[in-house]
Amino acid sequence: MHDGQSTVLRKLRRGGSLYLFLLPALCYYLLFCYVPMYGLQIAFKNFMPAKGIAGSAWVGLANFQRFVSSPSFATIVGNTLSISLTTLILGFPAPLLFALALNEIHHKRFKSVVQTVSYAPHFISVVVMVSMITMFLNEDYGVITRLAMAFGGEQANYLTHADKFVAIYVLSGIWQGLGWGSIIYLAALTGIDPCLHEAAMIDGASRWQRIWHINLSGIMPTIVTMLILRCGNLMSVGYEKAFLMQNPLNLPASEIISTYVYKYGLQQFQYSFSSAVGLFNNIINCILLVMVNTAARKMGESGIF
Repeated sequence: MHDGQSTVLRKLRRGGSLYLFLLPALCYYLLFCYVPMYGLQIAFKNFMPAKGIAGSAWVGLANFQRFVSSPSFATIVGNTLSISLTTLILGFPAPLLFALALNEIHHKRFKSVVQTVSYAPHFISVVVMVSMITMFLNEDYGVITRLAMAFGGEQANYLTHADKFVAIYVLSGIWQGLGWGSIIYLAALTGIDPCLHEAAMIDGASRWQRIWHINLSGIMPTIVTMLILRCGNLMSVGYEKAFLMQNPLNLPASEIISTYVYKYGLQQFQYSFSSAVGLFNNIINCILLVMVNTAARKMGESGIF
């Protein structure tokens, strides 16, 4: 035991400066992620601010039963799944394909310009992004509306159409995150040995064959890891963008779990009920994460745990 402790102390002394770099991140997650977990118990209580968390009465699973039995349960969960699955199907491969395309560009100046332009939308705030979407889809002067009319579409404010909300939400998100999401794939592609491409070219492999058999195969562990993490957040659709894009006409398609939690928790002050809904959402995410990770390991790929 003494030898084990001394070994740990030696490692800490040897890499002390490196552990100091980890300290801010550790404190952040400790203070803002783990300490607040104490408040999760209000999901099982009838929380009264005057009595505090400890003094509020336990109600068991009553808040969860209320959510599951509510008339809007199927609509809210369905809308959340519709947005998240569409984002996964269309949005997950988009940065990967973009990274593969960028990797084939050998003109450094042109490549850097494309990267800068594609990264820029990521830094646009949600409020500004929704304002841009509203302007582009304006019925009278919107650019996208004018383009749609030029190709035979109708003159309308598409944000008021519930059946078009998912497409607007997902496509605008793909445009905003395309360049930023490709960074990790570009970093993984730089780790592929150029000798593999040289050998493949000598053997007569085409560019498409080299992309498929060398580039994609080389970054497959990264792709699998990103897919697992994406599936672990499948039900976590951020409320800010959906809430700002909502209006009474598209509400049947835009009301999702996160906006539902926001309205009941912060607008109607039903803290226990909103906590139960949020916890329900996180439990589903955790189950999906474990399932996808297990499936990846069974298929011979590396999981995240």
